[in-house]
Amino acid sequence: MSTFNIQVNGVAHSVEVDDSTPILWVLRDHLSLVGTKYGCGIGQCGACTIHLDGVAMRSCSLPISAVGDKKITTIEGLSTDGTHPLQEAWVEHDVPQCGYCQAGQIMTAAALLKENGNPSDDEIKSAMHGNICRCGTYNRIRAAVKTAAKNS
Repeated sequence: MSTFNIQVNGVAHSVEVDDSTPILWVLRDHLSLVGTKYGCGIGQCGACTIHLDGVAMRSCSLPISAVGDKKITTIEGLSTDGTHPLQEAWVEHDVPQCGYCQAGQIMTAAALLKENGNPSDDEIKSAMHGNICRCGTYNRIRAAVKTAAKNS
């Protein structure tokens, strides 16, 4: 066990875990930040997407030892009151059905919009590739990203 000092959503935390513990489990089990979901465990579905210094990362396959002094942002840190343009667009376009993948979808879209404030449909599709929605709301996701881009 090692002690790690990490910054999550602007708050400093000290956690004692094994070096290989995925940051997903640190967030959920040690910090009670359960918005980030466990999906596949191998970084393929996108449900666990967080930002590491603003870059979308799959937290299920990212060991805490790789975080260093980088800042972590989870869905809880994107907006405390649900007023991030993507969250509002998600509601406007009635994107969620089961909702399980939505935090990962939104975090991936937020990283895209940070880099490209006016993405084309192809750029959205490319950036969101690998974020799986079992309910198949891909068209609504794309529309919500376009709306959020206009409202950002």
